[in-house]
Amino acid sequence: MPNYTQKAIIQTFQDMLIKMPFDKITVSAIVLNCEISSNTFYYHYRDIYDLLDTWLLLVKKKYVTDTRPDMSWKDAIKELLRDMKSNSDLVYHLFNSLSRERLERYIFESVDDTFYKLVCRETSDVSIPEKELRNIAEYNSYSFVGFFLKFLWNHMKDDIDEGVEKIGRIFEGNLRWLKEKYMQE
Repeated sequence: MPNYTQKAIIQTFQDMLIKMPFDKITVSAIVLNCEISSNTFYYHYRDIYDLLDTWLLLVKKKYVTDTRPDMSWKDAIKELLRDMKSNSDLVYHLFNSLSRERLERYIFESVDDTFYKLVCRETSDVSIPEKELRNIAEYNSYSFVGFFLKFLWNHMKDDIDEGVEKIGRIFEGNLRWLKEKYMQE
């Protein structure tokens, strides 16, 4: 859990991100808005990208179903997409100013890990080789990333419930097929 100063830096960063693109935010501006010294900032973060990574990790934790046992993975994704839609300025300030490499790396790392955990959880009652678990998780994470990027490219106008349910049916069908395959062996 971040301390008071870290929380202030993160909140200031988020407030600035609502108002301006990420590539326009500077450490100097954050320091000025937080009324802290540069040394204090650099005590907590190596640079602006370290702060971004920390902020993204905190945002991700809010939607990860491991930390939200009361929610299905589909409901968590729906909540994430609705929150993104209601904070579209912030989302597009990030989406349009981060390098494609950094954006894709973050999205794929987050989604790959999440889908792998989901596959493991949903197939825990069947003995399935690790390679198969990873393959099905990877396939489904690519499917979701395509859906997610299309959602952003379409300016978040797609029907969230319909899209997530469609992805859910594909994912659940793949899991059913995988389980049946290894139950028969």
